[in-house]
Amino acid sequence: MNIANLSTNAVKTGKIALVGNPNVGKSVIFGFLTGRYVTVSNFPGTTVDVSRGQLWSGGQKCELVDTPGILSLYPRSEDERVTRDLLLREAPDLVIQVTDAKNLKRGLLITMELADLHIPMILVLNMSDEARERGIEIDTNRLASTLGIPVVETVAVTGEGMAELRRLLPLAKAPLASVRYLREVEAAFDRIQTQMPEAWQKNLDSKLYAKSRFVAETLLANDESIWHTLERIFPVIEENSRLKAQTAVHAVLKDFLRPIHILTLNSRQQRAIEISGEITQITGKLKSSWAQKLGAWSMRPWPGYLIMSGILYLMYEFVGVFAAQTLVKILEDGLFGKILNPAVTKIVELLLPVPFLQEMIVGPYGLFTMALTYALALIFPIVSAFFLFFGLMEDSGMLPRLAVMLDRMFRVMGLNGKAVLPMILGLGCDTMATLTTRVLDSKKEKIIVALLLTLSVPCSAQLGAMLGMIAGLSWKVFALWITVVISTMFAVGYGASKFIPGARSPFLMEIPPIRIPQISNILKKVRARLVWYLKEAVPMFLLGTFLLFISDKIGLLGIIKTIANPLVVHFLGLTEKSTEAFIIGFLRRDYGAAGFFVQAQNGFLNPRQVTVALIVITLFMPCIAQFFVTIKERGLKTTLAIAGFVMTFSIAVGGLVNWLLKTDLIQL
Repeated sequence: MNIANLSTNAVKTGKIALVGNPNVGKSVIFGFLTGRYVTVSNFPGTTVDVSRGQLWSGGQKCELVDTPGILSLYPRSEDERVTRDLLLREAPDLVIQVTDAKNLKRGLLITMELADLHIPMILVLNMSDEARERGIEIDTNRLASTLGIPVVETVAVTGEGMAELRRLLPLAKAPLASVRYLREVEAAFDRIQTQMPEAWQKNLDSKLYAKSRFVAETLLANDESIWHTLERIFPVIEENSRLKAQTAVHAVLKDFLRPIHILTLNSRQQRAIEISGEITQITGKLKSSWAQKLGAWSMRPWPGYLIMSGILYLMYEFVGVFAAQTLVKILEDGLFGKILNPAVTKIVELLLPVPFLQEMIVGPYGLFTMALTYALALIFPIVSAFFLFFGLMEDSGMLPRLAVMLDRMFRVMGLNGKAVLPMILGLGCDTMATLTTRVLDSKKEKIIVALLLTLSVPCSAQLGAMLGMIAGLSWKVFALWITVVISTMFAVGYGASKFIPGARSPFLMEIPPIRIPQISNILKKVRARLVWYLKEAVPMFLLGTFLLFISDKIGLLGIIKTIANPLVVHFLGLTEKSTEAFIIGFLRRDYGAAGFFVQAQNGFLNPRQVTVALIVITLFMPCIAQFFVTIKERGLKTTLAIAGFVMTFSIAVGGLVNWLLKTDLIQL
């Protein structure tokens, strides 16, 4: 790295932001720089995770922030908005941009955008070993001179180049590389900057002042979300000032036949091609390895669908069977059922002689016997297994390939291939699957998947009880059940995609090469995510259980049973005891299914009633844990709307099937 042209004055590095495309190794570099001091939390006002840690640079303790992977600072997804907002609102002193050395042109597009923010930065060319294997040689000295910033080659998984990266932190500078825009585009930027609220123009000490050109381009890209960010930085923005700027934007846009953001993108792409062409040389012929062959096969219809089916099967077996059944049984029946719950019950009865407090802690709706048992004995092993499998998929390069192969199927429901992860995970645990809707790009897609998880994806424990009900009955029962559930999923997904405002996010995903994952890196990720689960999700279980306890004490649960009995018995054609199964099903889906299973085993349900019960309990309300996690992820208003629709829809479908079977329009 040639630093002759770089300033030797050390920059302040109080806060450092890691920025880059998805799948370029940012998280691995974050782990090397911060060690074990990591916190994971939502960025304010969003459900997007941001990791924060500490490192030392030049004797100074710094905060390192790992931002979500982006394709651009002009956002098309919530992840990109979070990264953009973080750079503006938190004004980091330094940016470390991580890019894939094999795909330098794509990384330089973000470098050109970061240049408009005038933040000192360092460019990291990660996976440089893979670039060399492909015969790609990069002249880092010339690249550093062209950009005016330090450039370092790294192999994050092995630690190569990390010491050099630490050494270069104080030498970061704002990029000097400029993009040649059309004269009319430059004039448009200047015109918008002069129409911005006076509060920005007068505040010369504000770090945002130097970024006004970036803000102007964002406004001209028709991104209204930037105003919410600006209002947080400048709490007082006169309404007439905002209207003045918006009017200027609309006036400028009328003067252009093509969208301005397309023109600026073309200019940046041209500049990125020029720079990469000047400093990159192909020195050898690419040799095809087994990993590259596997990567190519997994992207073709055949044997791609076979490979992906095998991966989904392994995921279900590992998460939905091994974790959700075997490990859960060991923890729930063994550790908690035979050891912890009896011990805690004795301690509480000894130390707290008040019956009300005893029931609140160790009763049927106890904070320990229900909430913590559910969170730690049931959900925690499923969460751990999923995070481990997800990490393997992520680091091996199979995750984006899985999404690509299933993209076409999910388009019918207004989704893209990324939705496959929470949908498949829902077969293990819908609560955990609701949390993983964060991998989706848009609010609309997250709501649709949350709705479909609530409506038509049974968890593995519930699925086991329901399959037991079908055993011994006609194959027509199973065929009718699975047909109704799958058809309603696609019908509701299609309808929701038309009703919920917003567009399906573009399916843009980097396809990295197939790699052998580094177990140490995966374990670091799993640890950080499990800490987040314990801090964020477990309190929701405690709150939900406490509300159920109070509802039982004041007789609300009994009132619900009395009101629901006529609907269950007359409209659905089920037994009175079925009402209890539905109420218990809200506490735990598998308990509700088990209630119907016991009735079927004892001969209290005929084939028609078994069929109706199967359909309704599958489509019915989510368990309380999923309900409260959905509140946390999507908000109370959206969750109540989903719950109201699902409950009404499931009963309506159950009543229709009951009528069709009674009138012999469908025969079992």
